[in-house]
Amino acid sequence: MQMRMGVLVLILLLTSSALFAQTGMQAGMGIAIGVPMNEFADQVNTGGGFGGEFLYAPGNGYFGVGLGLDYLIYGSETREEPFSTTIPDVTVDVTTTNSILLGYLLLRVQAKEGPIQPYADGLFGFDYLFTETQINDDDWDDWDDHDGSDQIASSTNFDDTAMSYGFGGGCKFRVWESSTEATEVFVDVQGRYLRGGEAEYLKKGSIRRENSKLLFDVSKSKTDLLLFKVGASVEF
Repeated sequence: MQMRMGVLVLILLLTSSALFAQTGMQAGMGIAIGVPMNEFADQVNTGGGFGGEFLYAPGNGYFGVGLGLDYLIYGSETREEPFSTTIPDVTVDVTTTNSILLGYLLLRVQAKEGPIQPYADGLFGFDYLFTETQINDDDWDDWDDHDGSDQIASSTNFDDTAMSYGFGGGCKFRVWESSTEATEVFVDVQGRYLRGGEAEYLKKGSIRRENSKLLFDVSKSKTDLLLFKVGASVEF
């Protein structure tokens, strides 16, 4: 899970570095909450995570186009297990996490002047639902020997992808403006409704272990989602 989150952040940072070399760019990151809707709400819980987006909106134009990524965790469980059958006196934490990665093309109509700037979005992209299990060292007592990473191994148990589309809107509140350059910083509040296609996925408690074998109770439904995000954005 940490690796996937690290890759996501790296993609956002590398993309921003390339885009910031141009003018008319907007970049933002924030904390996200995803609320399942319709039949999806009968299967999974509200999830939390983070996300970011980059847009190109030249000059004082009212239209922008860009890309966005959001990562949500909608279920997680941890249990303690012996390291092996021959070493039962050493235990590890086994954590299973149910996640959604949302990627989308973003089209925006927006106000570009003033301290308060509302906007409306149209989105088209995908939902990637995956369940991952990782083994972590649960011994944090010896800080001198701890190298900063307690993950021993990880594996993706199940995954599926569905197309999605939707719409949304938000409002940016300017908190800082450069006196020498065309740079502004905003608090960004937004909400989106995403219609997700049908996908198969696991949820908390979907993995059963019988006779040393894994059995999956797979759920299947459309993946509609109401997404709220609060964060900061920068315009160049």
